[in-house]
Amino acid sequence: MRASSHVFAGLALLSGAWAKVKYIGVAIPGIDFGCDIDGSCPLDTAQFPLASHTHGDGEGQMKHFVEDSSLNTFRIPTTWQFLLNEQVGGKLDEEKFGLYDQLMQICLDTGAYCMIDVHNFARYDGGIIGQGGPSDEDFADLWSQLAQKYAKEEKVMFGLMNEPHDLDVNLWAKSCQAAVTSIRKAGAKSQIILLPGTNFTNVETFITTGSADALADIENPDGSKDGLILDLHKYLDINNSGSFEECTTDNVEAFRAMADWLRKNKRLAIISESGASMDPSCMEKFCAQKRVHRKEL
Repeated sequence: MRASSHVFAGLALLSGAWAKVKYIGVAIPGIDFGCDIDGSCPLDTAQFPLASHTHGDGEGQMKHFVEDSSLNTFRIPTTWQFLLNEQVGGKLDEEKFGLYDQLMQICLDTGAYCMIDVHNFARYDGGIIGQGGPSDEDFADLWSQLAQKYAKEEKVMFGLMNEPHDLDVNLWAKSCQAAVTSIRKAGAKSQIILLPGTNFTNVETFITTGSADALADIENPDGSKDGLILDLHKYLDINNSGSFEECTTDNVEAFRAMADWLRKNKRLAIISESGASMDPSCMEKFCAQKRVHRKEL
């Protein structure tokens, strides 16, 4: 997400059939602050979102949203650099991962689902995963280490990557397959794994870029596809960034097309980022999008 403070970012599950929304929530950002779309995520711009670190009250926010707003899912961004202290191929950094895990445990204590979000845009300091940058093995090892930590936590979701873009989607699917295999072999047998597509995992182009078909081939080690959920983003402003107050689209046709594909292929997807400002141009359009989520999808 490349969003201003005026934007509400939400989560919701899409299915190929009419159903009540199962997961709904918000992001608890901070560690991802300063990340560029080339996968550069400086440690000195990361802000740990707990009041004890003077960078926001993530704990209070999660408790409030669960108790007062009946939300049940939180997306908790982190970065590859933060988790490994800038050592690709290294081990989870005891101090920095300890901080991230503190946030995850607070989330789990609320009873909500807690989504790990590696916010690197399928890159590390400019290099694309499996396409000239970090290897698929490096990516899989990162996820193996994380999965080992949360293998017994059924309410942890593994969001493989935030907003991949400008890459070969078939090679990207191979990178995702490596990560999925490593997560399952690390003991996280049944938790949800989110599979993002290219073009910032934009729902409007998810089918036409080949993301849907490429990611649909990913399997668990046992050959099943249980728990493998497509990861979608879509904002309502002019460039799908969430950074403009004015809304220019209601996204209805984009979500209907995606719903048709989901029905045909018997798959599920989750909208892990969407939002709009409080500008008058947004209210009607955002409500139209929400109606589609609840009725068409």
